[in-house]
Formats: sequence, C-alpha cells, structure tokens
Amino acid sequence: MVIACAGCGWPAPPRSATPFRCPRAGTDDVDHVLVRRLDPSAAWPDERDPNPFLRYRRFLASYDRAEDDAHFVDVVTRLDEAVAAVDGRGFTVTPFRWADALGAWVKDETGNVAGSHKGRHLMGLAIWLEMAGVEKSRQLAIASCGNAALAAGVIARASGRPLSVFVPTWADDSVLARLRDLGAELHVCPREPGDPPGDPCIHRFREAVAAGAVPFSCQGPDNGLTIDGGRTLAYELADAEVSLDALVVQAGGGALASAVAQGLHEAVVLGRLPREPAVHVVQPEANAPLVRAWQRARETAEETPRTRRAHRRDFMWPWQPAGTSVATGILDDEAYDWASVVDALLRTGGTAIAVGEDDLVRANELARSATGIDVDPTGSAGLAGLVALRETHAVSPDARAAVLFTG
Repeated sequence: MVIACAGCGWPAPPRSATPFRCPRAGTDDVDHVLVRRLDPSAAWPDERDPNPFLRYRRFLASYDRAEDDAHFVDVVTRLDEAVAAVDGRGFTVTPFRWADALGAWVKDETGNVAGSHKGRHLMGLAIWLEMAGVEKSRQLAIASCGNAALAAGVIARASGRPLSVFVPTWADDSVLARLRDLGAELHVCPREPGDPPGDPCIHRFREAVAAGAVPFSCQGPDNGLTIDGGRTLAYELADAEVSLDALVVQAGGGALASAVAQGLHEAVVLGRLPREPAVHVVQPEANAPLVRAWQRARETAEETPRTRRAHRRDFMWPWQPAGTSVATGILDDEAYDWASVVDALLRTGGTAIAVGEDDLVRANELARSATGIDVDPTGSAGLAGLVALRETHAVSPDARAAVLFTG
C-alpha cells in the first residue's frame, strides 16, 4: 500500500515505521499531508466481524505490516481487549438508524470507545504503532480540548504507552480529571504573547513532536495515518445498504469529514456504492475557517486540487479572533484537513455552511428529545447544518439525508 504526500507527491519509504508527516511540511506554502492510496482492485470484505478494525482490516495501511492475516487479527484482538478493560467497551460497528422525528438517518457514535468517534482515528494509529514495532517507551502527544484527548488517554493506557496531552485553559475539569486517572501527562497551554496565530495547544504539541514524540493526533497534516482508522465509519455507512442523497458532517479540524468523504469515495471506486452522497459540512459562526476556504475555492473553481494544495495560505489560515461556542469540540482555529474536504464538496456537489449559537442549541434539544441519544452540541452540530440546508433548499426535504452524532 502506497503512502505519499498529497501536496508534493513525496513517497514515504516502504518500510518506514513512522510515515506520519511529509518532511517538506512547513518549508513552503504547499499543503503537505501524507495519504495512503488504496489499490482500486481491492475486494470489498464479505465477512461481518463486529469489530470494524477486523472487518475492514485489508483497507488499513497497518495491515501491510503484519506477518500474515492471523498475526494482524491476534494483535488487534488483544489490543481491543485491553481497550475494553480500560474503558468498559471495545470497538464495534455503531448503530445507524432512521429517526422519523428528524426525517434523517443517524449514525450514533456516542457509544463508541471514550464516548465519541475520535477513538477510531487513534485506534488506527495504535494498531500501526504495534505493527511497525515503534518502541513502547516513546512518548505519544496530542493537542485536544476534550473528546480526542479522552480517546487518546484510553487507547494509550491500553497500549501501555506514555501520553502527553496539550489542552486549552478552558478545558473541562471532568475531562482533565479523567485524563489524570488514565495516567496522561497534562500541559495547559495559554496563548503566549510571542505565539504566531493559531491554537497554542497545536504549537506546544508540534514542539513536543519536534523533540521526538509520536504525533498521536486527529490532524492529518501532523499524522496522515489518523485518517485511516476514521474511514471505518464511512465503510460502515457503505455497508448499511441505505442509498443516501446527502450527508452532513460537523467540522472543526476536518479529520472526520475528510475520513468519511474519502471512505465513501473508496466505496464507490470498489463497487460497494453506486454513487457518493453529497457531502456537506457545518461549522459554528464563531469559528468557520473551513467555510471561508470553501467560499474561496468556489471563486477559483477552475483550479485543480493540486493547485489549491500548492497555495495553502490562499485558502486556510487561523480564524481571528478565536470565537466561543456551545459546540466546543469544533472550535479549531484552523481546519487542518481542509483540502481533502474541499475536494469532496466540489466532487459531490456539497457545500459548507456556518450556523449560529441558537441554531446549535435548538438542534441539540431536538436531537436529544427525538432520539433519546445523550449527545452534546458538538456531536449534534450536523443536525443544525441539515436543518439550515433544508431551509435554503440546498438539501431537498425529500432527500435521503444522514447526520453523525459524534459524542
């Protein structure tokens, strides 16, 4: 399986244990993100293992590092059992149900490991570290305000690996307490006067990575393989046998939207789906850098994906001043995985929209009352986007639409 930079084409050495970030990243204005390229002749799995990392194992970059199929299954099974011992649950295919009161399908990730979809990204990385033989003593690092940090804490503890977590000053006390219980090393990151624009947690995280830590993150530019595990969510959607017209995904850093869009595209290439649904993304008005990038991409629609990636600062830069929102989990200063998301919107006929705080609150109240799912405003933000898209007829009321409740 080939791993290469989507921005410059640099190929990762075939047996590299750490093909996480393009070595040219940060040297120019190119959007350097490593991606794994799936063989278009690969066969869609016909088995139905409840663990998505086993069901879709032949689509994971880490599978190529296994001695054989039995070795991969054994390693993933043992790691998943360790996750369950820490968190009370391992990985399994999550529910996808019709919600009549919403007029939409709902993929419910709130019961996933650590309570959100973030564990998918990080379990994929943990499997890679095991298969590639990265030493257990090497520090893992992540920047996060909540869900990703909790998932990282659980999976690092299960893997027996040390973890540093870089969190904002406003991080929830209950999240911090749980991270301490999991043995994570916490670093609170205020905005320092000499910092460049952008999230100070990301700045401190990248300093740790430069000093030798493994980027155990949910941002593709910092570790391209984080998208690998996230694609399992899309593969589950493809296997649900529901022909969707539209999918609305909430976006902060953009890794979720990137992973889902790429996974659905692969399902079409491999013949599992007849076509891709229109992928739409939603952000809070308080922080909407991806919406801004989408608007600029529409103005230059004649440019190719490679051209857009060659001029990152024309499309993506930190949102200033940083806003506040009830959807705290998608308040990233930048949409780090913006380029692949914009590609998907253009390819599928989707759009990017920003919604206000009242809309986010109302959507959350509706989500909880209509489904009984204990989802927070971040996790139900996709529903706020769907409501707004239907009001403008960007999504027809009759369209078969889906949202993700992510935790």
